[in-house]
Amino acid sequence: MIKLDPMGIKETTDSVKAKAYEIGFDLVGISPAGSFPESQFYKEWLSRGYAGEMKYMERNPEKREDPGRIVPGAKSVITCGLNYNTGYPYSTEVDGRSRGWIARYAWGEDYHAVMDDRLRALEDYISGEAPHGSASRRYVDTGPVLERVYGKYGGVGWTGKNTCLINQRIGSWIFLGEIITSMELDYDSPAPDRCGTCTRCIDACPTSAITKPYVLDSRLCISYLTIELKDGIPKELRDRVDNNIFGCDICQDVCPWNRKAEETAEPAFQPREGLYNPVLSSFSGLGPGEFDARFKGSPVRRTKRKGLLRNVLIAMGNSGDSSLVSAIEEYLADGEPLVRAHAAWALWKLEGEGSKDTLLERKKLENDPNVIEEIDALLRDIQGRESLIASRVVK
Repeated sequence: MIKLDPMGIKETTDSVKAKAYEIGFDLVGISPAGSFPESQFYKEWLSRGYAGEMKYMERNPEKREDPGRIVPGAKSVITCGLNYNTGYPYSTEVDGRSRGWIARYAWGEDYHAVMDDRLRALEDYISGEAPHGSASRRYVDTGPVLERVYGKYGGVGWTGKNTCLINQRIGSWIFLGEIITSMELDYDSPAPDRCGTCTRCIDACPTSAITKPYVLDSRLCISYLTIELKDGIPKELRDRVDNNIFGCDICQDVCPWNRKAEETAEPAFQPREGLYNPVLSSFSGLGPGEFDARFKGSPVRRTKRKGLLRNVLIAMGNSGDSSLVSAIEEYLADGEPLVRAHAAWALWKLEGEGSKDTLLERKKLENDPNVIEEIDALLRDIQGRESLIASRVVK
């Protein structure tokens, strides 16, 4: 355990914060490296199954509760925030239904690299300032750290009802990174909750993923469905995914604290060409090589090609744009069963009974049981509709 005299603690804390801002962070706060009530809620949240298939969130529970198991003698957690609000609106396109939405955090370069470079510079500075024998470790959304909890107790922001960390000045468009250190520093006061009686995020969520204030069921969240979920998106949720092809910003877009939030000047977070409100037809014929080249260095790579096309096909099906039928039909013969299954759904969604012949032909060629099951379910729906129409005619 590294201790400084009170004056030394104050001076060191001030110098660390000053260096963080000099490096380019927009926010910095310091909290004790201890356990907080949220740690117990996190365990309860996991026990309810709200993490879905994100098994990595269940690993190393002892480290999430006690940073001292990560850095022996840990005393302080330095939370740094970087604004990624580029100021672009949700959508300004007239033909918005034929466009997809990518969450704004993924418009530019991968934030992990941008944040880690700056955290490394700050960690190097701290090592130079720290007494002999001190230790530290940095994380950017990559380790067993309850980052929003430390952000809250370090005064960076409060946890909103949508479970995002919200800062009074910047809003919730914030990337977070932490440095756990054995140095004893001055701690900031926890940020007060300023959500008040507002429930706009809860009311706006298309899938009702925010089950009550401050509680998110990830299994219903569009961000989880389009990024973390590796299998087919549940049929009952596909309509509500709408045109979101990577993540979802709805609960943040409606938040009053983001209405006049400061915009970032960071070039790395500005939208790459084709990632802001992309035209859905631009994903037609997206092969593995093109996917790798197009999304190199982008967070969108996380879904892999088959996951992104799964999402794109759902958006195409929800678009109501019949001009996308040819693009959808291309993917009925894709090499990935996941893509073929969602292409069948998208075709059915756009053409209804008109998709029957195409689906029957594809079923004859199909050998994957999951795709066959998807097509059979769609054909049963078509048959049911035809029977209903026939019965009405007879009457």
